[in-house]
Amino acid sequence: MEKKLYVGGLSYNTTDNVLKDAFAQAGTVESATIITDKMSGRSKGFGFVEMSTEEEAQKAIDMFNGKELDGRTVTVNEARPMEPRTGGGGFKRPFGGNRGQERRSW
Repeated sequence: MEKKLYVGGLSYNTTDNVLKDAFAQAGTVESATIITDKMSGRSKGFGFVEMSTEEEAQKAIDMFNGKELDGRTVTVNEARPMEPRTGGGGFKRPFGGNRGQERRSW
């Protein structure tokens, strides 16, 4: 069964291929993905690696957690499921505009 790992503290220059090649030292890498900002396309400094077995995933954690990759000390641990977001995106004005402007009646 595949095991997904979180990899944090990555250099902004690290690519998917660099991540995949590094983790291949621990076993078969099913996928390696650097998370990027949607607007700029720049790395957010973390990513995910899927290893083919739990044993290989544990070996990767042991090999890389707290170690240097691309000049940065990285954190590697088991990825947790994404939690649902709350809040809905900010304050909504019940009656429309007038942001900070006085109300005028003509």
